[in-house]
Amino acid sequence: MKYTTPLKENYSFRRVYSKGKSAATPVMVLYVLPNGKPANRFGITASTKLGGAVVRNKVKRRFREVYRLNEDVLRCGFDVVAVARTRSSTAEFTELCRSFLALADRLGLLKKED
Repeated sequence: MKYTTPLKENYSFRRVYSKGKSAATPVMVLYVLPNGKPANRFGITASTKLGGAVVRNKVKRRFREVYRLNEDVLRCGFDVVAVARTRSSTAEFTELCRSFLALADRLGLLKKED
C-alpha cells in the first residue's frame, strides 16, 4: 500500500465512525472521513461474530488486498474504515472487490475520470 498508512488507534476509529460518512452492502460497511493529509489511512474491523481468529485474520487479509489492488483509483486525503459483515467470510474475492468499488463510488472516494 504505497499511498496508505494503517489506521490503528482506537480514537481514530471512533472519530471516523462518529463524524464520517458511511455506506453498506451485505458484505461490508465503509466509513470515510477527510483527514487533511496527503495520504490515506486505512483500517479494518472484524468482530468475533465472523468466527475464530483464523477466519477474522483471513477476512482482514482479503480486505487489505482488495484495498491494495484498488488503491490507484482512490482519491488521497481520507481515513477509510472497512467493517466486515458476517457474509464477508464466505464471499468470493470478486464480490468483495465489487462491493468495495461500489461503496467507494457512493462515498465519493474514487478519482474523477477526465
